[in-house]
Amino acid sequence: MKNHQETVLITGVGQGIGRGLAIAYAKEGYTVIGCDKNEKAGLATAEEIKQQKGTCHFYRCDVRVPDDISTFFRQLKEEQRSFSILINNAGVSAFRSMFELSVDEWDEVLNANLRSVFLFSKESAKIWKRSDINGRIVNIASTRASMSEPDSEAYAASKGGIVALTHALAASLSPYTIRVNSISPGWIHTGSPEELTAEDHNQHLSNRVGSPEDVARACLYLTDKKNAFVNGENLVLDGGMTRKMMYED
Repeated sequence: MKNHQETVLITGVGQGIGRGLAIAYAKEGYTVIGCDKNEKAGLATAEEIKQQKGTCHFYRCDVRVPDDISTFFRQLKEEQRSFSILINNAGVSAFRSMFELSVDEWDEVLNANLRSVFLFSKESAKIWKRSDINGRIVNIASTRASMSEPDSEAYAASKGGIVALTHALAASLSPYTIRVNSISPGWIHTGSPEELTAEDHNQHLSNRVGSPEDVARACLYLTDKKNAFVNGENLVLDGGMTRKMMYED
């Protein structure tokens, strides 16, 4: 296991891509600070990392709730836990007809997926600005920022907002040598491989569905100190699906 002497803060580590990111960074020798609204799932990820001889400090935090975020950063300060990398991964989805989608449901998606990215980035940058840390932020967006299917208005708006927020943050934080990039994953399968069919894989130009490990490798690239010339960018990670002609014969 490598020892990077750096700490990464990852939101939404309880399952899916966030869990995969936490495990991947720990395997590379990073100390992980993870948060999730699901305490049981988050603690399970932390324990899994511990069993693999890695280090993960878990905190319960609902990223939809500003008071939770404030409390979380106050805890980090009290426990003197510093970090130089932030990965804004936590999010929710609500695929419902726009005629049935309530204001509360809309707000929940936007608050979880988009507002949380701004608040976590703001709080992190305030710390780095005072400490002269050359921080790096990666925001997990989605290919739904640029392509859609019906009944995805709230989710698409939140992910499109993340892409725009990313380059805005990169511009604002440039004077403090803080880099900000985003990743737009396509189909990333977080369940059992047996759940996928040959058709699922073969429709991709890469001939397979993506995995959390694919996202982790992209994050590791974007957060590497040596890759400082990559800034304000959105990396599409979708096996070529958004570049594929999909007209029927």
